[in-house]
Amino acid sequence: MPTSDRSAHTLARLLATMGTAHFVVPRPFDAIVPRCLPGDARTWTYATGAAELALAAGIALPRTRRVSGLLAAGLFTAVFPANVKMARDWRQRRAPLKAVAYARLPLQAPLVLWALQVSRAADR
Repeated sequence: MPTSDRSAHTLARLLATMGTAHFVVPRPFDAIVPRCLPGDARTWTYATGAAELALAAGIALPRTRRVSGLLAAGLFTAVFPANVKMARDWRQRRAPLKAVAYARLPLQAPLVLWALQVSRAADR
C-alpha cells in the first residue's frame, strides 16, 4: 500500500473513531460545545459526529478523497473553538487533565495539515 493510501486510511480511522465516540459517549463533547452556538449542545455533538463519520468514508474512498480531505481540514478548523472552550473550562483541573486540554490546542494544526496533505496526495 502506498504511503499516501496508508496516511489516508489512518486519517479515516481516526475520524471514524472520533465520530463513533460522539454517539457512544456524547457527554464530554456536549460539554465543549461553545455556548454561543444556537440550539442544543447534543445536536451539535451528533452533527459533528455524523460529519466525522461521513468524512471518514469519503477519505477512505480514493474517488472522494480529495474533496473529503479538504472538508476534513475545514471541520478540524471549525471545531477549534470547542478545544479553546475545553482549555478555558479545565484551567482549574489537576495538572494532567489541564495538560490534555492545553495539548489539544496546538495539535489541531497538524490535523488540518494532515487532511490537506491527504487531499493533495489524492490528486497524484
